[in-house]
Amino acid sequence: MTGNNYTISYKPFAELTPFELYAIMRLRNEVFVVEQQCIFQDADNKDQYCYHLMVKENDFLVAYSRLVPPEISYDKMSIGRVISSPLYRNTGVGKLLMEKSIEACYALFGEAPVKIGAQLYLKKFYESFGFLQTSDVYDEDGIDHIEMVLV
Repeated sequence: MTGNNYTISYKPFAELTPFELYAIMRLRNEVFVVEQQCIFQDADNKDQYCYHLMVKENDFLVAYSRLVPPEISYDKMSIGRVISSPLYRNTGVGKLLMEKSIEACYALFGEAPVKIGAQLYLKKFYESFGFLQTSDVYDEDGIDHIEMVLV
């Protein structure tokens, strides 16, 4: 899949190259740990059961999401670790990432509801794709979150 000079692909964990895995972990650490100043255990033993969607420009990882099968994080399929490089914010790559993540989930796991744990400040972003808030606000690693579902 390609679009807007981006290459989009997704793979199961076992098919990631060492270079792709390194780029994924580096980007996740750059944003979730350093930028958001959130000390948490990112390697949660779920990656091995998931697909990993990568948006690249000239082999540089600019956005990423983890596509989670049902019964791993929730009873429903899920999209997690949604992230875009700080260098690519406000370029539309986040919107592209979510569109392709939803499409990939349906292709992989069937057309069914998608549940996410979203950072509260991104509520309107996820609502723009049809996600609806389904929980009260809760604290996860010092950041306000809500659960949302796309039906």
